[in-house]
Amino acid sequence: MNKKHIITIAGKPGSGKSTTSKRLATTLGYTHFSSGDLFRSIGQARGIDVLATNRLAESEKDIDYLVDQKLREIGQSKDNLVIDSRMAWHWMPYSYRVYLDLDLKIAAERILRGMDEARRAAEHVPNNPEEYAEQLKARLDSEARRYFDLYQVNPYDQNNYDLVIDTATNSIDAVQNIISESYRNWLQ
Repeated sequence: MNKKHIITIAGKPGSGKSTTSKRLATTLGYTHFSSGDLFRSIGQARGIDVLATNRLAESEKDIDYLVDQKLREIGQSKDNLVIDSRMAWHWMPYSYRVYLDLDLKIAAERILRGMDEARRAAEHVPNNPEEYAEQLKARLDSEARRYFDLYQVNPYDQNNYDLVIDTATNSIDAVQNIISESYRNWLQ
């Protein structure tokens, strides 16, 4: 059976998942999909930020089920994709699975530098990187609890992935090149 041409990119907030997946999709001529955008839109429709949506999803499992069902449908029906998602690696074990790692303090600093004031206010993001790193840790802990409760998996276990890259020590261009080269080798 031929491999599907799907790259799933997971990792910590601020590690470059969105930027990398969008650029990689453009370079490869693939379609990009972000489950984070879908998850945020669910929260926005309820008038809550991403941290509150994460906490709500711990008790309202339908939030994750909706996102995960969409991922499964996309993985089954489409090809030539780059997917930015914490759980796509699980729903698409036939994909090339990439994890982008990053220290949370560095992540907080990166996110704060690139975040506009409107989003910062909407998501109740503190201006202090140390405080925001703690908020990011709470978000990761919430996600880890939810995914373990729902599916008995940990999306932050690097053993789930074909390739792990520390984005603190690699530029966005280097990350994209590492993934592209490794993906080409994987396809052979």
